[in-house]
Parts: sequence; structure tokens; C-alpha cells
Amino acid sequence: MDEHKQANETELHILSLLKGVIDPELGINIIDLGLIYEISFSEINGIKILLTLSSKGCPMGDVIIKMIEEVLATHYPQRNTLVELTWEPAWTTDRITEEGRHELNMHY
Repeated sequence: MDEHKQANETELHILSLLKGVIDPELGINIIDLGLIYEISFSEINGIKILLTLSSKGCPMGDVIIKMIEEVLATHYPQRNTLVELTWEPAWTTDRITEEGRHELNMHY
């Protein structure tokens, strides 16, 4: 199996794991909230997660980051994990998936 194919499969697995990380305030997962901007995996560099929060003052930011680190350490203990927080582009409700909108009872 070539490294690129394995990376894609691993990134999909990481995506599914992150669906289990629930925003404590809203009660839905961080994937459906649109907080994850990028997932990357390589044998050399390990796992990198680029995420944002709904606001710079989000009181649950540290908790969410810790939950991400814990779930990845459990499933990939042999890999380094870097969770990087970004504010660009700014998060908006447009990033919420259709499933997330349904869970939040948002209707357009």
C-alpha cells in the first residue's frame, strides 16, 4: 500500500474518531459543528489537526483540545499529535453540516 493511500485512510479514521468529540456547550460533535479545518497524517510527522472555535472567548476551547488529544492518543499512541488552533477563516454557522443543523434544530 502506498503511503498516500494509507494517509487518506488514516485521515478518514481520524475524522470518524473526532465525530465522537462533543462540544460540551452545544452537545454536538466538532465535525458537524465545522470546527475542524484540516486533518493530516504522515508516518514522519504524525497527526496534525487544524481547528477553530466558535469564538475567541470560547470557555470550552481547552476542554475540546484536550478531548481531541486524548482520543487520538488512545487510538494512535505511537504517533505525535499536534492540535493547532486558528482563527482564519473565522468560524460561522455556515460551517455547520446539515446533520449538525438538524441536531441543533436550525432551519433555513
